[in-house]
Amino acid sequence: MAEGSTEERFAKGVQHKINGEYDEAETLFKSVLAEQPNNADVYHELGLTFSFRVHDDTLPTLEQAVRLQPNTIRYLISLGKTYAMYGEDEKAKATFDRVLELDPFNDEAINNLSYIG
Repeated sequence: MAEGSTEERFAKGVQHKINGEYDEAETLFKSVLAEQPNNADVYHELGLTFSFRVHDDTLPTLEQAVRLQPNTIRYLISLGKTYAMYGEDEKAKATFDRVLELDPFNDEAINNLSYIG
């Protein structure tokens, strides 16, 4: 088991992700999820970590973050971008539309919708 509090391990995991140390980040994020299985922040960061490696668990992990906190715009933006990256244009559009329901002037959602078409 990784050392430190869940908050410390989460912070270290984020730093590893930023540094491109994805295996280390994944290990830390999973150790936090073992103790906090409903922590949407950890699912979001783990999903982003997976996305850098085009991992099979990328979409399910980001989707779990959104299921846990369906009105968190940054989770929705990450999920929408990842859907688009994987060619899931309809799901991407629906996700960005959801962002615009929550925040009608969200530039990131508007711009991404324009790219998708």
